[in-house]
Formats: sequence, C-alpha cells, structure tokens
Amino acid sequence: MYNSNDKYVAYVGTYTHGSSIGIHVYDLDVENGYMTERNVVPVNNASHVAKSNNGKYLYSIADEGVAVMKIEEDGGLTPINKVGIDGMRGCFLSTDKKGKFLFVGGYHDGKVTVVHTHSDGRLGRVMDGIFHKGLGSVAERNFRPHISCVMPTPDNKFLCVVDSGVDHINIYTVNPATGRLKLVDILRCKLESAPRWIRFSRDGKFAYVICEHSNEILVYTYDGSGKMPEFELVQKVPTYMDNDENAKAASALKISPSGDYLYCSTAGEETVGIFRIDHETGMLTKICILPISGKYPKDLAVFPDEKTLVVLNHESNEIRFFHIDYEKGLMVLKGKPIHIETPNCILISKVGEFTE
Repeated sequence: MYNSNDKYVAYVGTYTHGSSIGIHVYDLDVENGYMTERNVVPVNNASHVAKSNNGKYLYSIADEGVAVMKIEEDGGLTPINKVGIDGMRGCFLSTDKKGKFLFVGGYHDGKVTVVHTHSDGRLGRVMDGIFHKGLGSVAERNFRPHISCVMPTPDNKFLCVVDSGVDHINIYTVNPATGRLKLVDILRCKLESAPRWIRFSRDGKFAYVICEHSNEILVYTYDGSGKMPEFELVQKVPTYMDNDENAKAASALKISPSGDYLYCSTAGEETVGIFRIDHETGMLTKICILPISGKYPKDLAVFPDEKTLVVLNHESNEIRFFHIDYEKGLMVLKGKPIHIETPNCILISKVGEFTE
C-alpha cells in the first residue's frame, strides 16, 4: 500500500553508444508526479535491470554480461562487480523467489542462462544455459530464436521463457540444488505474433503476454498446483488505437502496484494503453489508448500512487509524464519532458525496502 511518507527512486537504464553512460538514478516526487535526477552510474548499454529478491542489490544487463550494484539506504547505487554469462549480451533479467538464481534472457543468441547469486549480492558462476532451437516465419526479425523475457511463475515452480523469434513460451523447471533447466511444456502462440513479455497478476492466477507483431495482449488463467503448469487462453485484447496498415510494434507491459490496472505501449503508433483488470476473471477492460507525444515508447511505469504514468521514449530521447484520469479515460501531459538519450528500461523502487 502506498504511504505518502515513503520515499522512492527510479532506475533508468540507457544505451551508451551516444552521450549516455549508464543507469540514471532519479528521486520521485510522487505528489507532483515528477522525477529529479540524482546521479548516473556507468554501465555499458544497460538495457534491462532487476532487483534482488531481498531488495539489497540491482542487477543490470551490460556488455560484459551482468553488472551488480548495491542499493544503499538512500536508494543510491554502489557498483560491486560484473560477470560474464558465456554468451552474447542479454536483454532481460529476473530472479527466482528465493534469491538463489538470476535468469538472463538472450535476444541475439536465443539463450536462457541461469547464474548463481551469493547472499552478499555478488554473482557466482553460470549454472546452466540452453539455446533455443527452431524456426519462426521468414520475417527478418523472427526467423530464429530470440528470447525477449524470462519470468518465474509466482509460485516459483516454473520459469517462463518468452521467445519472440519462434512464437513460443518455453516452460522449464529449475533444479533448486544445481540450477539446471528442464523443459516441461511449450505454450505456443500464433505464428508471427512475436510474444515479447509475460507478466503475472498480483494474486498469481492470471498471466498477460504482449505480442510485438500482432499487437495484442493475451490473457491466460494460470494454475501451478499440479506437476505440470496449466495455461488457458481466455482473452485477446488489441494494444493499438487505430487498426490501419501502418507499422506497429507492441512493447512495454506493466501491472500497477495494486494489481488493478495494466499498462502497455505500442511503437509506430506511439501510444499507451491502460486497462482495468477484473480480479475474478483476469480479463481486461480498456480505459484508454492515447498518444504519448514522442517516438518509440520502449518502457513505462506508474508511480506508487498510480496517478502518474512515466513513459520512456527511446527514439525521441526523453521521459514524459502523464496524469491519469481513470474515470474519464484520459491521460494529461504534465511537466517538462526530461532529456535522456536512448532510455531502455525503468524500475521504480521504494527506498530502504530490504528483507533478510
């Protein structure tokens, strides 16, 4: 639950082939819906970040593999080390629910990697790595495996590896002792749909998959009570505002802290969609899909009070802020955009939120 006395920071990762140098740390002004930059931590091409299970460390994709930083009491970052992942640079990070493993998804080489995590936050050795195989369509971007997301199920029983190249979500078990992966199921999506990210509802009963090429959100029920995972498709929802012939690419997918709302973005059309989540059925009801006054909304996040949406416009090199009116179905642009070159990802974190 949001408390106005709490303090928050935002970590924004960038590509660093231009003027950007890494991860920008911002202090959040939740009441006024804005962010102020505190400092920048050098990381080579920080395309995705994730917090450790205990909230004490931040992991970032880097050219060297994965960069590890300690999260200080004030939310600042202190670099610890960098480790290789025995493959090409990754694009997505997540951790298991017990804080033992870090999972890395590789877009360029189609590899999922499991890295051991130490209690002090350092990353250890690579425990396992699997290259996906197969062919998708003959389209330039998805004729071979491209892992775009790795996400444990909320019950920590399975690892969902989203492959936009072959239109699959491969589902693995992770051996708790060895970190070895075992394929147990494949969730097949429509050919050339290019599933990009998967998110789970706060209660763990539903899964949401955004598809980059078909520009839709797939809603599944999820049941992990048995030996095998059970996903059932119950809804398909378009992410776009206009069903025209112009090129579109669905991108970001986030769920609000309360679990009441889902947010997505679509590049090309340059829009953001906001949906209400039915907690009983998991289904989505559109609140609005509106333009974001920029180019390529690659990632987004909602402030802890869920009143302000922050959008990272990757190609127009900016962060923009919108006030959300859920009842009227409106997003109102607010404040000046923050200039930042090639922003990739954003993670909002409560200051001092650590567990043992």
